[in-house]
Amino acid sequence: MKIGFKMVTLIDCIAARYILAGSVFYILGGLIVTIAVNVPMNDALATAHPGTPEATKLWASYLTNWTAWNHVRTVACLASTVSYALGLAL
Repeated sequence: MKIGFKMVTLIDCIAARYILAGSVFYILGGLIVTIAVNVPMNDALATAHPGTPEATKLWASYLTNWTAWNHVRTVACLASTVSYALGLAL
């Protein structure tokens, strides 16, 4: 991430643009999604009492939503990795 912020000063270089894009993908898709979506979902699940109807309902909702957001994080981190690799290769 630190490298990404440094690349802002070198934005005229095509490699720097890829590094910057990689940082943006990682921050938005990896960190922000985790902090804003996954952590609150985990906290809600942690308060549920196992075996209760509410916990069963929460788990069904959690599983669907968590899987979708995990796919978002996976794609964003993959895009970040590809962007960093391209930036380093150029």
